[in-house]
Amino acid sequence: MLARSAEGLYWLGRHLERTENGCRLLGEQMTALVDRPVQEINFGWRRIYGALGRRLPGPAIAVLENDDDYALADSYTLADDVTFERSNPDAIRNCFAQGRENARQMRHCISAEMWTCLNRAWLRIREQRIEDIWQTAPESFYADLAQELGTFTGVTETTLYRDDGWRFLWLGRLIERAQFTVALLMAQMAAVRPDEGHVDGEWSSLLRICQASDAYKRCHGVGVRPERALALLVGDAQLPRSLGRTLHEVADKLGALATGPGSTDEARRSAGNLAADIQRQWRDTADTADWDSPLRRMDGECRRLHDLVMEAHVAYDPDGAPVR
Repeated sequence: MLARSAEGLYWLGRHLERTENGCRLLGEQMTALVDRPVQEINFGWRRIYGALGRRLPGPAIAVLENDDDYALADSYTLADDVTFERSNPDAIRNCFAQGRENARQMRHCISAEMWTCLNRAWLRIREQRIEDIWQTAPESFYADLAQELGTFTGVTETTLYRDDGWRFLWLGRLIERAQFTVALLMAQMAAVRPDEGHVDGEWSSLLRICQASDAYKRCHGVGVRPERALALLVGDAQLPRSLGRTLHEVADKLGALATGPGSTDEARRSAGNLAADIQRQWRDTADTADWDSPLRRMDGECRRLHDLVMEAHVAYDPDGAPVR
């Protein structure tokens, strides 16, 4: 496969996965605006901005704990910043637009049904602004877009030929998912205030964002304990979006790819070692602070994994590049 095609499909997967992650983050936060305490709303925004690695727009915004109207006004500004702000490359609209552009350039590599699915969603949202979705139920915007992305995933699985193009598209989604999961867990622990104690809603909302709420109830019941939630989201091999399962699938996709122009061995070893490390060393702990250092190390390793994939299949040296 041409390096240009591999890169286009890889970034198509990354941008759409990033869009879906943003929709789940903002959808959960919009639901919290209805009847949750202001402290929980503030926690949600701290978690969102921490996971995205983004600073607050303009001067720092303080929310008065007893001023609900002021809280909602700030939420309007913050939702606009991470949904429609043109200067924010991680805004939901911009991520989806970039993914659609990748799909447009890669139309020779994807199915007609995939392009139709993406284009229909883009035509629906391209002219929308924060004032449009805020007039009724803003959470429906994020739910509808997430559903359309789920439809795209289903269409991809039923129409796309299982060659290296399919693998690169999924490789992009999986690496983005791994990086997002680590960033979200780190943001969750940074946003939890030690003086506030354990608040069940903070961890229940995390499970919903990661689509793991039902799985947690199946394994542990309705009472949410932070250390059990972390163990599920990191190491449970049966959970589709767990970090361990995601890295196992990355290793599988890399192992199935055709030989690249660059060295592919290091990328495969890295993904396999990360997945094995999670299964071998990460366990339930009574103190969630014990997870901080391993997550920071995992964050660096997941980012390095992206670089290794690019070096092996895209940004390789065309003169004398080592071949497996």
